[in-house]
Formats: sequence, structure tokens, C-alpha cells
Amino acid sequence: MESFYKTHKYLVENVQSPVRRQLMDEIDWNHRLIGIKGSRGVGKTTFLLQYAKENFGSDRSCLYVNFNNFYFTQHSLVEFAGDFCKQGGKTLLIDQTFKYENWSKELRACFELYPELHIIFSGSSVMRLIEDNTDLQDIVALYNLRGFSFREFLNLKCGTNFQSLTLKEIIQKPVTISNEICATVQPIDFFQDYLHHGFYPFFLENRNYSENLLKTMNMMLEVDILLIKQIELKYLSKIRKLLYLIMADAPSVPNVSQLSIEIETSRATIMNYIKYLKDARLLNLLYAEGEEFPKKPKQLFVQNTNLMHAVYPEKVDSTAEHKTFLYNALHAKHKINKGRKNYDFLIDQEYNFKLENDNTHKPTAKTYYISTEQHVSSKNHIPLWLLGFLY
Repeated sequence: MESFYKTHKYLVENVQSPVRRQLMDEIDWNHRLIGIKGSRGVGKTTFLLQYAKENFGSDRSCLYVNFNNFYFTQHSLVEFAGDFCKQGGKTLLIDQTFKYENWSKELRACFELYPELHIIFSGSSVMRLIEDNTDLQDIVALYNLRGFSFREFLNLKCGTNFQSLTLKEIIQKPVTISNEICATVQPIDFFQDYLHHGFYPFFLENRNYSENLLKTMNMMLEVDILLIKQIELKYLSKIRKLLYLIMADAPSVPNVSQLSIEIETSRATIMNYIKYLKDARLLNLLYAEGEEFPKKPKQLFVQNTNLMHAVYPEKVDSTAEHKTFLYNALHAKHKINKGRKNYDFLIDQEYNFKLENDNTHKPTAKTYYISTEQHVSSKNHIPLWLLGFLY
């Protein structure tokens, strides 16, 4: 046990988190079992360690453990948690949960055996922690950690402390809000950098960002999809090719029949692979109102713009890039469907949004035009960058 405390102390003392993630204040930390889901690379480990640093410091009542440790090949989580509680432990932070066999059953056992123990664990975005998991669905509070928002990126780059905005605030007072922000900094000057390399926190590391992102993408395929979904390794090349083909045209209407011919597999398998890529947060799926998987989506999007630049650095279409950003920014807090009539997106079955720089168009009730060219809002248009303040 002492070696775990030493590792914990070193990691907490050396954790670097230059931007405090908003999720830290959204979680109800009183829950006894909390799951933090997120795609590979968004900073789940840093998030756990930052929580420990802020709330416990060197207090040994909190302990971070990683299931990469070979200790857990011979010792159970229930046994470890019991020893921790005997030594006064109150809060257990668990990373790399999927690497431990029967993790959900043992988390349940810990929840029932140790009523004074709080457990916070991280999980891959591919793991269906509630939908398919009867062990946890009635006891876990589940949250999603996303990559940096444009707001978080801007705060980091400029040393500002802009707070997140609700969609209602943005559509009701776009001119006032954008003018207030632009009085301090010019967000548009940093926007393209964010689209290229601002979503994943590892842009702060002294490494080639695109190469690191490509490595992360392959880990998503090899571990988060193949391992967790228990797919044979021989199918990896098909999934990689499918992702590449989709990204070449995204956002686009999927031609499942053509994809099945090119990948040499069935239409049903193509749809399952698309769902896995969505769960791994490599793709986003856009459906019409009232439709969902397993129906074919109306459009496929790359999950975020950084992925586009990593895979097709010379061929990123600006319109596709801007629509991808808009989808991802809105998707964080809202339900998105295919827009009605000629609009791009329908938000919460109420608001229609369209990417449009022609400022002669006048929005009607609950219809909004999003401009990629304006620094501040006008009567008719909301600047695209402002939607990056939604979380």
C-alpha cells in the first residue's frame, strides 16, 4: 500500500493543469460512486489528479491508483479497497478501469461493503457504463469530460477568465456579449489555432501535435474499440480504412452500400463500425428528428476539427471545418438533429441554425445565422467563435 501512496504523492505534486476544467464544478462530489467518461487524450488522468490536489493535497485519506499496475493481477479491487479503508481511506480515484476484469461487479461490491468510501473512476467513452451494465446503473453518477472548448483554449492563451455561456444567453444577447469579450481580446485571432490544435490538452506538451494525435487515434481504434468491444485484430484494417474514407468526405451523407463494397463487409457491419467510431468520439452522427441508431444517419461528421487536420492536413475544407466545429460545440450541452428546411442543425427540437455569411438574410423566430467572418455579433448574425463558449 505504501508504494501506492508514494506514487500518488509524486503525481499530485507534479500534476500540471493550467486551465481548470468546468466539469470540476458541475459534478456533485457527494455521490459515492462517480464515473468520468471521455475519449483518449482529453485529460481524464489529469482531471482526477487535479481533483485530488485541490481537495486533499497530501492528505492520505485520498488515493489515486491506476489499473496498469501489475499488483491488480494478483489482488482484487475489493481487497485493496478494504485495506485502504482500514488505514483511514475515504476517497479512491481509479484510472484505466477497463483494464481490470470484472471491474463493474467489484465496484458494486465496494459500494455495498464500504459505505464510507467514495470512489471516482475514469472510463473510456466506448464503455457503456449504464446502458448495458446492470451492476452500476442504479448507483453510479456519470459525467463526460470533453476536450478543451474554445473558451478554455482562449483563457489559457490569453490569461483571461471568461465563464461559459448558455445557448439562451448567446441568442438573446449576442451583440452585448461579443462586444464585452472583444473589449478584452480578439477571439477570432486565436480561432484558427484552436481548430487546428486546441481540442486535446496535449498540445501543451513539447511534441509534434499532429503525430501525437495520429498516435492517439490509432490507440482509440486498437484499444478503445478492438479491446473493449472484443473485436478480432484482423478487422482493424477495415475499421481504419472506413474511418479514412468517411473523413475524406465528411460532413456527408453516408453511402453505406458503397462503403460496404470498398471495405468488403456487410452493410450491417458497416453500421456497427460507424457506431463504434462514434462511441470512441472519432465521428459524430447527425439524425433527423425522431430517428436514431440503427437507422442510417443523415450525415456523418468528424468528431472535432483537430482530427481533420491530423488526417487530411492539406485538404481541410473551411466550410466543412466550420460546420464540424459548430456541431461539436452545440453537441456538448444540446440535442442536435438535421435542420428543418434548408437549415444545417435543429437544436433541442426548437432552434434552427445555419452557417451563413450573407448578412442580408434576416433570422425569423427561433432561426439563427452563424457567421464565420464577423468578429462581433450583428443584428442578424452570431459569430461562430462565440458558440465555443457553451462549455
